[in-house]
Amino acid sequence: MITPISDSITAAHDPPAPESKLQRVGEKIWRKLSGQALGGAFGAPGLEPRWTRSAKDGIGTAYNSSCRLWFTISHGIINEIYYPHVDQPNTRDLQFLITDGETFCHEAFCHEERRDLEHKVEYPEDGALLYRLTNTERAGRYRIIKEIATDPHSSVLLMHARVEILDRTLGKKLRVFALLAPHLKRGGYHNSAAICNNGGRSLVRAWRDDLHLVMGCAPEFTRRSVGYVGASDGWQDLRNFEMDWEFPEARDGNLALTAELDLSHDGECTIAVAFGKTEQSATAKLVQSFAAPFAQHRATYIEQWSRATTELDLSEHTGDGGTLHRLSRSVLLAHEDKTFRGAMVASMSIPWGETKGDDEMGGYHLVWPRDLAQSAVGLLAAGQLDTPRSALIWLACLQDSDGELPQNSWIHGEAFWMGLQMDEVAAPILLAWRLHEANALGLFDPWALISRATSYLIRYGPKTRQERWEEAAGYSPATLAAMLASYIIVAEFARARGDENAAQFALDYADWMNAHLEEWTVTTKGELVPGKARHYLRITPADCHDPHQFAEPDTAILKIANGGGEQPARNVVGGEFLHLVRLGLRDPHDPLMVDSLTVLDAAIKHDLPQGPCWQRYNHDHYGQHADGAAFNGDGVGGAWPLLTGERGHYELAAGRDAMPFIKAMENFANEGGMLPEQVWFGEALPGTPFKPGTPTGSAMPLCWTHAEYLTLVRSRADGVPFDRVDPAYQRYVKQKTGSTIEMWTCAHRIPRIAVGKTLRVITPMPAEIHWSTGDGASGNITASETAFGLWYADLPTTELPAGAAVEFFLDGENKEERHRVEIGKRVIG
Repeated sequence: MITPISDSITAAHDPPAPESKLQRVGEKIWRKLSGQALGGAFGAPGLEPRWTRSAKDGIGTAYNSSCRLWFTISHGIINEIYYPHVDQPNTRDLQFLITDGETFCHEAFCHEERRDLEHKVEYPEDGALLYRLTNTERAGRYRIIKEIATDPHSSVLLMHARVEILDRTLGKKLRVFALLAPHLKRGGYHNSAAICNNGGRSLVRAWRDDLHLVMGCAPEFTRRSVGYVGASDGWQDLRNFEMDWEFPEARDGNLALTAELDLSHDGECTIAVAFGKTEQSATAKLVQSFAAPFAQHRATYIEQWSRATTELDLSEHTGDGGTLHRLSRSVLLAHEDKTFRGAMVASMSIPWGETKGDDEMGGYHLVWPRDLAQSAVGLLAAGQLDTPRSALIWLACLQDSDGELPQNSWIHGEAFWMGLQMDEVAAPILLAWRLHEANALGLFDPWALISRATSYLIRYGPKTRQERWEEAAGYSPATLAAMLASYIIVAEFARARGDENAAQFALDYADWMNAHLEEWTVTTKGELVPGKARHYLRITPADCHDPHQFAEPDTAILKIANGGGEQPARNVVGGEFLHLVRLGLRDPHDPLMVDSLTVLDAAIKHDLPQGPCWQRYNHDHYGQHADGAAFNGDGVGGAWPLLTGERGHYELAAGRDAMPFIKAMENFANEGGMLPEQVWFGEALPGTPFKPGTPTGSAMPLCWTHAEYLTLVRSRADGVPFDRVDPAYQRYVKQKTGSTIEMWTCAHRIPRIAVGKTLRVITPMPAEIHWSTGDGASGNITASETAFGLWYADLPTTELPAGAAVEFFLDGENKEERHRVEIGKRVIG
């Protein structure tokens, strides 16, 4: 059973209970009269709005683009309902309040479905995001069984409920009320609501600007009211066990819609919530849905989801017979928008949502190019072809002409956060390669996307303004791995186009980066594990805006985000370096790799009841507080199940079985099969849901985690990491290709190169390069153009002795401020 958590609309803000029922009735009558005198509900604008908790037991939508509605569930009830796009939540929750009119839960006057009942979630039909929720009163006197789906062809949520009386003494006294909290257009304030009678039905509606919500029931509601949260809502109304208020309207506030169910039809009813751009359109959708029985909609809904199945059966490579594998595929598909094909949000959840109000969007219902690419690769690994290709095309249309991609964006493409992450710029290249390898590109030519991304990466790399955790700038092993693998892929695509010059240019740059990767990301003075001083870092910090600042992994100081203070970078480790093995860039048995694993496990590995799990890095502060309080800009970083999957990929590459890591990820899923962003690794906290290996208040489900699971299962079936770039593996692991060229760019102005190396100057525009050496030699070189909107020239430095230097300037630059590169034994790059 899932432990109920109380975060209901007013549970935390109820006024002190009056001493008697008579007093309660008197107070309610006075409030009602006051509200009527004002022409509507009282208590405007209501309590400050909050979202609900992030941990979901399920998410759903129809597998059809004509239904542009999504829903989430947790603790036996519906939470956010998204419309018209997967990035716009419009409700906080929809649940039932239950009373027998005289005795229930004296301190609260009624039972709240989320808080006071025990919950069970089931999937009645394998492969379909159809949910059966069974909520049972703890004393066993009654239960409510609900099936939740959507209209398969319209933007209408459908919930069929059956109330079963298990204690005959209740008789017909049980009364059930639907309570809906609208948060239209991602906001709790500025909602308006009213009762209405449209289409011949007794309805309740809410609206904000041009977005309208309508709720109805079959059979009809017997009572309806709208009010302000904490004052005139249904929770306050039931303080005397009766629904007395029937306020017709409440405007511009944080509202709740209340309606009593008619249980005279064997305790069964179907509640519908419809959305539209006008009251009439929303009502029409709802009434049309009611024109067919729930069973008919249910059957079509299931049939639609059956189309999402593939012929690829990987169940023998799972620990649960394929159950989570099938569900993970559906979860990822459900996160795709119905209008903007290929745009998949990171999660239909709001981490620590109970602390988030209108002043902080805070949700993961945005598109991160990295998460999108991960989800697309996961689906591709599960046998889906269309959605991954659509994702690549969406990224191609999101990409700026210079190759940049936003840190994240809304599904229509408007950037939200303004950070820049080089691994996200590289992500489309990696995805294009996987689609190419699966023969799934169709008629789409990704070259424009690839060449633009390549140009951006070379112009502004190899440092990144943010690594994959979006917290630090510098030289990240994971980011460098994505970039390096991308250059090898670029060469393959260029060669396929017959452009050998572009291919060689990309390979030369890749070889240079590969030759310096350890110099940039490995410390020789680590202090975390005695005898293991040489290991990979989480990141070597460096200022991306300073082209003269380079990697100093032994001495650099890393500022930890979220109040973590400052630490020597050499003593902060994470699993980023595992990507070097996964993408085929390093041998898993390399002693440096093995030593780095030893340090990693000593610092951040946690052996939990479900299996091993790792934090992002030591000193991480992004997570729940140690006392269970929600993350508020500070906390303790939890363990991430997706990192269990990443370790599984490494173990597979090293020739060991990935099954223990597959099973561990399956064990981290909750009863509804949702995989979380973070799990609790501390001791169990009494009175809270926090036990070792259980979800924290972070995002759940996290698409990245589900994608990692799908990819790991496929990798085990293939015997190698699914996203390994084989040409890179052959070049750097098998052939151990070196580098003879050192790269100078405007963003990364190396001051020194090794003896015998060629100095290549790369510019973002046509240039004449004027050079000279200390021995009097000089010359001019016209930069050669590449297919990437870059130009380059190789300076004659191979014969210069140690201690010599070459100076140069570009056309248009001050001749007195020449760039100087020394010839020496050590290369700073």
